[in-house]
Amino acid sequence: MSTTERKPIILSLDDDPQVLRSIKRDLRNGFKKDYRILSESIPSEALKTLEELKKKGENVALLLSDQRMPEMYGVDFLEKAKPLFPEAKRVLLTAYSDKDVAIRAINDVQLDYYLMKPWDPPEEKMYPVLEDLLDDWQVNFKPAFRGIRLVGYQYSPKSHEIKDFLAGNLIPYEWVDMDSTPAKAQEFLDLHETQASDLPLVIFEDGTSLKNPTIQDVASGIGLQPSAQYDLYDVVIVGAGPAGLAAAVYGGSEGLKTLLIERRAPGGQAGTSSRIENYLGFPKGLSGAELSRRALAQAERFGIEFLSPQEVVGIEVEGNYKKIRLGDGSCINSRAVVITTGVDYRKLPANGVDQFTGAGIYYGAAMTEANACRNQVVYVVGGGNSAGQGAVYLSKFAKEVHILIRKQDLTSSMSSYLIDQINGIDNIQVHGRRQVLEAKGDGKLEQLCIQNLESDGSMEEEANALFIFIGARPYTDWVPDDLYRNKRGFILTGRDLNQAEDFSKTWKLDREPYLLETGRPGVFAAGDVRAGAMNRVASAVGEGAMAIKFVHEFLAET
Repeated sequence: MSTTERKPIILSLDDDPQVLRSIKRDLRNGFKKDYRILSESIPSEALKTLEELKKKGENVALLLSDQRMPEMYGVDFLEKAKPLFPEAKRVLLTAYSDKDVAIRAINDVQLDYYLMKPWDPPEEKMYPVLEDLLDDWQVNFKPAFRGIRLVGYQYSPKSHEIKDFLAGNLIPYEWVDMDSTPAKAQEFLDLHETQASDLPLVIFEDGTSLKNPTIQDVASGIGLQPSAQYDLYDVVIVGAGPAGLAAAVYGGSEGLKTLLIERRAPGGQAGTSSRIENYLGFPKGLSGAELSRRALAQAERFGIEFLSPQEVVGIEVEGNYKKIRLGDGSCINSRAVVITTGVDYRKLPANGVDQFTGAGIYYGAAMTEANACRNQVVYVVGGGNSAGQGAVYLSKFAKEVHILIRKQDLTSSMSSYLIDQINGIDNIQVHGRRQVLEAKGDGKLEQLCIQNLESDGSMEEEANALFIFIGARPYTDWVPDDLYRNKRGFILTGRDLNQAEDFSKTWKLDREPYLLETGRPGVFAAGDVRAGAMNRVASAVGEGAMAIKFVHEFLAET
């Protein structure tokens, strides 16, 4: 046992304080190395304790109860406790006069043993019996999952949203599906007094729970910080993808008072990649989630503040300060801003897709939903590296993975190492010159209507899930107009600002904009959100680090 908290529990019950002290003493002397010893003097309180232990996911190995108590007989207590911990061993403490009652209880409540009072010396009359019972319990003991539990329906968009949020923030959780494990799910519903209409249900490790929560509710429950600690920062970084994380690491390490704001989870699109194999320094590759975890831990070690989940909805300039407006109505002041909001996957323009998004159709999210695709037929739309990485990961679970692309093959859009991997996996098929026309189903995705772009014919295929990875749309709808964007919405920086018609009228400084500076002095853009970016993790990291260099230069001149 690594920690005391994770030890299984032995609970004793006796209304006589002196006897209870003796039981606790002897149990601790004999079993404290491997078990946590708890005691109660009132049966109703003992049942409440067991209920709380059940909510927290604790393991109870043995229940030891006195027979004659004013509120309730020990046999009745053990019977009421059985549904909470049916595998726990049950032992009755009884006087010689109640021996017949104890014998009958062996059949009535599946009593495992009874001990006669007094049990001195315990080394002879108690320990051998309890050791045998506990050894027997250990044979079938499987430690309960410790962490967050999420109870819901597989094809519920709200359940998927919470799963994706937890996975993106690297929070371990156990998914309990109402459809595939109804008995287990119902047990949690009964324990937390929840109706099926209140799902999803999030159960935290301390036993508290939330019914049909918002993402902000879940974030508060897992200890994420939704509001800033200070009114003024040297630099605020908007977006915690690779560029934003790199900017945070360099901002913090170089002594800037740095705030990093993320609307969902660290890592951006890269964070959802199951395997990044061409990132410098990791010859065996690593997942996007692992890269994000390491980078965020590194940034926080340098003292940066991380705000999540929180959305930035606007930036205003007041003198030498930037006012960052947040989705909750609050404002943060900063001397400089670095925008690293990256890109979102474009929406698939096919009938029925919106209807089944979160119910069999997912944007990215291959790692979140892969286990639910076990032995199923899965489609992936997209020909870039993210699509390839998603398909490779899904192939470990799904019966079939079909990649649909509009081009003839993958050579023009995907790295060769990924193409080689895909060609070597038997259950992945690539279909060139194909596109989705329509998604169909009853409450969840069941069929796809797929068009052959060469023959212009179409066919209906069984599909249990569809994962969409179709290119990039910059997340810049929220930025002010005078930051200047190109026709595709990417932010113009540096010399590219000369493309904007009235830039020369609005830029009032004697110097030219820095390489990563936007149309507003002191506001920078880095990574995929910037026009002309290379769309690679390594280049985004480089731009994030470079942005801090320009932040220093801007702060020095102001």
